[in-house]
Amino acid sequence: MRITSRKFGEINDQEIHAYTMTNKEIEITCMNYGCIISNIIMNDNGGKRESIVLGFDTLEEYIQHSPYFGAIVGRVAGRIKGAQFELDENVYRLAKNENKNHLHGGMEGFSHKIWKAEMIEGKSEVGVEFSYMSPDEEEGYPGNLHVKVTYTLNDRNEFQITYEGNGDQKTLLDLTNHTYFNLSGNAKRDILDHTLNVKSSRFLELDHELLPTGEFINVDHSSFDFREGRKIRDGVNSKNPQNLLVGQGYDHPFLLDHEAETNISLFDHESGRKVSIETDQPSVVVYSSNQLIGDFSIRGVHAQKYLGICLETQGLPDSIHHPHFPSTILQADETYQSTTKYTFEVY
Repeated sequence: MRITSRKFGEINDQEIHAYTMTNKEIEITCMNYGCIISNIIMNDNGGKRESIVLGFDTLEEYIQHSPYFGAIVGRVAGRIKGAQFELDENVYRLAKNENKNHLHGGMEGFSHKIWKAEMIEGKSEVGVEFSYMSPDEEEGYPGNLHVKVTYTLNDRNEFQITYEGNGDQKTLLDLTNHTYFNLSGNAKRDILDHTLNVKSSRFLELDHELLPTGEFINVDHSSFDFREGRKIRDGVNSKNPQNLLVGQGYDHPFLLDHEAETNISLFDHESGRKVSIETDQPSVVVYSSNQLIGDFSIRGVHAQKYLGICLETQGLPDSIHHPHFPSTILQADETYQSTTKYTFEVY
């Protein structure tokens, strides 16, 4: 097990460092700008080492072009309707950064902040502990909030993200990581023939603003049934109104059935790569990068739809406006804690 650091760039005279965690088979690089996971490198079934996530090789590209590649998003992941919410008869107005709504924590959120970082070194595990103090009224949220995100890689090819947070006022908190996976290796193919398995019998219906209507839809006999595995292509080709609504694909929260130890698995049969995900969060947002367009390249590959897939473990979006959803309210002096573990293997 090994961890190294190097200077990656500068923002306003502050150094941005990249941290690389390595075991015998996996190499994971992250940085203290947005806690971004910039690279995950692993072998395919022929022994070829390649990247399995979308990212950039320069800080400037992340600042100019990144659609949250590999970043921690918050204070609240996903959309909040009308960019406002009410707590204890107080109305809090948030930054409007997607039409009239609030998305992924606002104009900067946590994804564009410089975090403090401390390396963790052990015989069987290495990692980085990131921390950030979000001041009262940042992006419109109440309370001073201390957040800690820890990344660890062990010698069993398990990569774990641990989230913690506590504040001095009642507020909202729901964090996730926005990594775009592409198991083909170096994004040589799109993800349409990746097979996804999600232990979920219900997903959230979305409206035309991609906000939850509050209705849960049963996945039976639909392109949203991933319980036995399904190719992403099925949703892209589907005439289901929910697939069409999000730009032909997926951008939906799935309510996880927590009876299974492994909640989510992603496979690419050609490369033989597999990532399995275990989480204590109530849902995963599956986003098939339907909106990934623009005049920029991703390590030599032009930005295009379906080049990556996000598996965002989190609470249900806009839960503050839906009392029957699991709550994302964090009480003053209460501790928020969540864990998601990724296991990488070749089959």
